[in-house]
Amino acid sequence: MEKKPRHRKKVNHFFKWLSPGIFVKRWLLTSIIGAFMIALGLAIWSNLTPVFRIFEFIFNTLDQITNYIPSHISGPLVLFLGLFLLLWGQTRTLGSITEVLKPDKDEELIDVLWHYRRLNKGTKIVAIGGGTGLSTLLRGLKEYSANITAIVTVADDGGSSGRLRREMGILPPGDIRNCMAALADEEKLLTELFQYRFTAGEGLNGHSFGNLFLTAMTNITGDLEGAIAKSSKVLAIQGKVLPATLEDVTLWARLEDGRVIYGESNIPDAGGKIVELGCNPTNPPATPAVVKAIQQAEYIILGPGSLYTSIIPNLLVPEIREAILNSSAPKIYVCNIMTQKGETDGYTVSDHIKAIDKVCGKKIFDAVLVQGRQPSPEALRKYAEKHCHPVYLDREEVEKLGRRIVKANVMSENRDSAYVRHDPQLLGKVLFRWYSNMPKSKFVKNSKQFLMDISRR
Repeated sequence: MEKKPRHRKKVNHFFKWLSPGIFVKRWLLTSIIGAFMIALGLAIWSNLTPVFRIFEFIFNTLDQITNYIPSHISGPLVLFLGLFLLLWGQTRTLGSITEVLKPDKDEELIDVLWHYRRLNKGTKIVAIGGGTGLSTLLRGLKEYSANITAIVTVADDGGSSGRLRREMGILPPGDIRNCMAALADEEKLLTELFQYRFTAGEGLNGHSFGNLFLTAMTNITGDLEGAIAKSSKVLAIQGKVLPATLEDVTLWARLEDGRVIYGESNIPDAGGKIVELGCNPTNPPATPAVVKAIQQAEYIILGPGSLYTSIIPNLLVPEIREAILNSSAPKIYVCNIMTQKGETDGYTVSDHIKAIDKVCGKKIFDAVLVQGRQPSPEALRKYAEKHCHPVYLDREEVEKLGRRIVKANVMSENRDSAYVRHDPQLLGKVLFRWYSNMPKSKFVKNSKQFLMDISRR
């Protein structure tokens, strides 16, 4: 591809500074007026009758110029000279600022400012879930808006989070850590740092740095919500990450054979069909900021993630359920690509929807996003060995439940391990395309199934 000449690139960047929404033109004009008023004030203070003197000087100068050079030549010449000096001066000024603020020149300052302004005017989004699914979603959403609030389950009791919960008496930080890393400006570096696990040392072995960091911040600030807020400022997080509740919640699941399994990490390993999910204490209070975020949301997204241990635990908080039900914002559920052993064995798309509706008692979302094409034969074989299969889209049942179907290819597959996951960029693109197309599709409560196969566009 042919590169643009350097001078053209500089001119393009200058005009970016003058484009709407950057808040530069108004301050540039303000500084010019200020400079003029300073000169005028000094003249008045010196009793130089400035208005008369200035106009007299201007008229005399113009008269002298037009005596030697015709006005149709001298006028444009002076005009373009003034514009050249203005553009040159401002370009050099902005260039000097850029050299100080962005010495590595990996990205132009105007591009950073443009991106920042665009994201901060973005849609107010609430994303609800937990586990790796929610952090994957956030990576895609942050390309379109910085007004994101991630509501995260705090029912995790396994691994490093479970140990810290038992030993330190704090809420599990693992899912929150993943979401903060996903929303960070320097995501790659922060993810590597936060995900780093100690492999030696008494007490440290098995813990991730991010979990220990949030634990320390919790002890300093007094609670997890304060720890997240302070950490977000330090780490330049785009958006907010909030725990669904500040209560110490323990999940329980009643299985079809009558057994009751306690603990989020024990439920998938129990090997039975879940017929009821609950928590202790019953009806935990929501974090106040969570309810406010849902009330102000313009777009609400549930999932993707483990149905019974990442998504539904958030809906066990009554205030969250009520806030979502009362919200007029469009709401969509991102269904998993594959079934999950011990949680959703044999589940179809409608089974996922019914499980969420059962907990909420009402229809809580308007549409469901499902994967458009099947994984590769190699991936299907490997997943089948683990008794996992693609979630089947039973269109008629979904239609009976009053949900619109958004069908698209949002999957990425690791060819080496045959591991499938939602692709963050594809997921964000599809979700925002659906959101922007809603007025055109006559999005109303009593309409028929809305099927949009974005993958063919």
